[in-house]
Amino acid sequence: MKTFEERLQEKTRAAEAAVRNYLPEESGFQKNLIEASNYSVLAGGKRLRPLIMQAVYEAFGGIGAGVEPFMAGLEMIHSSSLVHDDLPCMDNDEYRRGKLTTWKKYGYDMAVLAGDDLLVEAFAAASHAMELGIRPELVVKGMRVLAQKAGIFGMIGGQSVDVELTGKEVLPDQLDFINRLKTGALLEAAMMIGCILAGGSEEEVKEMEIIASRIGVAFQIRDDILDVTSTTEILGKPVNSDEKNQKNTYVFLHGIQEAEQKVEEYSGEARERLAKVLPNDTFLIQLVEWLIHREK
Repeated sequence: MKTFEERLQEKTRAAEAAVRNYLPEESGFQKNLIEASNYSVLAGGKRLRPLIMQAVYEAFGGIGAGVEPFMAGLEMIHSSSLVHDDLPCMDNDEYRRGKLTTWKKYGYDMAVLAGDDLLVEAFAAASHAMELGIRPELVVKGMRVLAQKAGIFGMIGGQSVDVELTGKEVLPDQLDFINRLKTGALLEAAMMIGCILAGGSEEEVKEMEIIASRIGVAFQIRDDILDVTSTTEILGKPVNSDEKNQKNTYVFLHGIQEAEQKVEEYSGEARERLAKVLPNDTFLIQLVEWLIHREK
């Protein structure tokens, strides 16, 4: 029987292959833009969101490659957010995952366009799910969730509030809002779409959304902790960037000890709810544990 680490490596390789399969060929007059877009996606990363989506899809009985176009699309959207986050007008970061950020390698203008391109290409990729046997009505539901969780009521909405409140006093409910949308929304998309494409019920999809929201907040708080306690070599990106950019984080507002407590609180609830919905799926529970207690 395979260990969790062996299964994780296997599923990560599958997620990586799925993402690469839907990247456009680097040719034509717009080759430089395509290269910048692909560079942004291929610059590294754990492929957490597509990995989670596939794991949920399989946990609810999904079979085959029908989920892969959405896996690729979700990773494109995530990558687009990182490209824009790194821009001088946002976090002004020059390195991510140990490599030059897209704007430092390809220029400010091309990075803006690459982020825009990836948002659009995500839906082009996801549409291929119908060709791989997913029922059209499920593809439509999945694309609706993908759009909602990426847009003003999801990731981009969270980013906008984060930008507006940078350098200003932030209330706890405002910070929770930012964390839930900016980070949690795409994790919600991953778990909800995995459930939808496998034919899960409305109640099951809703429960996946709640579970993912708890995971998302815990994940973001852990990220805030690592920004203070880790090193650039381990993280592959600058540390103390939140302080440099006057970002309001849970660590800044409440301290590391309370932040650690909140990580356990949110992740604990997520594990309990997940165990009730999918009691026989130990991999997903182990995956949540690994996500929350990572060191990089």
